[in-house]
Amino acid sequence: MDFIEIPTNGITLRGVVQGSGPLVLLVHGFPEGWSSWRHQLQPIAEAGFTACAVDVRGYGGSSKPPAVADYTLEQITADIAGA
Repeated sequence: MDFIEIPTNGITLRGVVQGSGPLVLLVHGFPEGWSSWRHQLQPIAEAGFTACAVDVRGYGGSSKPPAVADYTLEQITADIAGA
């Protein structure tokens, strides 16, 4: 399991990656972080996929923009779509 930085939508998301193969992107809910997926990473990787769990903006090691308007659902989905 390796941490990576993913530049997207003008910010950087921190992710954890395990495995190789087609990508399975795991996105946490409120108020969690990438580690909420920690038990799923290895089984997904063992099934032949690349499992990547990210911290969304404002969480963990990801960018923390200053304005409240930076945390709309539109911004968060744009981050994930760009990842």
